[in-house]
Amino acid sequence: MSIIPTVDLAAWRTGGPAVRRDIAESVDGALRTAGFLQATGHGVALEERAAIRRAARGFFHLPAEAKQAYAVKVGDRGWLGPGAEANAYAEGGESPPDMKESFSFVSDEPTGDTAVDAEWFRPNVWPDEVPELRAPVESYLRRMRALSDRLLELLGTVLRDDAGFFTRHTKHPTWGFNINWYPGTGRVGPAAPGQFRIGPHTDFGTVTVLDREPGAGGLQVYTDEHGWQDAPYDPSAFTVNVGDLMARWTDGRWRSGRHRVLPPPEHAPDEELMSLVYFYDCDPGTDVRGIDSHAYLRSQLTAITAD
Repeated sequence: MSIIPTVDLAAWRTGGPAVRRDIAESVDGALRTAGFLQATGHGVALEERAAIRRAARGFFHLPAEAKQAYAVKVGDRGWLGPGAEANAYAEGGESPPDMKESFSFVSDEPTGDTAVDAEWFRPNVWPDEVPELRAPVESYLRRMRALSDRLLELLGTVLRDDAGFFTRHTKHPTWGFNINWYPGTGRVGPAAPGQFRIGPHTDFGTVTVLDREPGAGGLQVYTDEHGWQDAPYDPSAFTVNVGDLMARWTDGRWRSGRHRVLPPPEHAPDEELMSLVYFYDCDPGTDVRGIDSHAYLRSQLTAITAD
């Protein structure tokens, strides 16, 4: 899919004017059509992602009653079990709940503002059954924060020739990190009509950084010209999309990337995939073209709550 180009972040950092100009044109064109990129040259090793998956798989394969001790609502810190989320609701669509489980982590470094911290910066929850999960996740979260700011600096330069245009508003931002588990039909049963692993939606924040596994029941991206198409996959690349706040910040120049994750395929019913999804926002209370960023984020998190 040429509508989702690969951007080499190392080349952007070190390349000359012609290289940077070509990258900027590619980024702008992609975000105006699909809202998606693939990013290489990020410096995050495959093993770092594999370590999280190994530990998380141990949690997701626990008995349901063990996982229930960590059950939370959408937007909180802990386990989102089967039926907890229906992402299509954010678009006003109707669908059965998404066919997935997640373990969610959320921004946790206090600002000192009691009210803000109580809503957006509380401690994360770590499952006792898999103590090996914490160290790789905490390391990964530090890397994702730095990478997201690098992406925002790239986008600020492309949009306004101002690397700090967006990062001036990420001094103490909120973020979310979901480890999404997509089991096969042996656990979730066959898909109901209109049911997906994740229903059609756009993300809510600035940028999303996704590490995914290839599969027949994987990610699809929507464009007006081509409709739904399978997203390209490169194991060395992160899949990056812009969200609703970014689209609004650019007065609609860039498109909030619409996407979905297909249900378990009939020809591969035992397929099991896991995605690492980092959602980056901005500082609480940021005015984004006349709306309060976090009032919007809260409304959308509430909207996709299915149970």
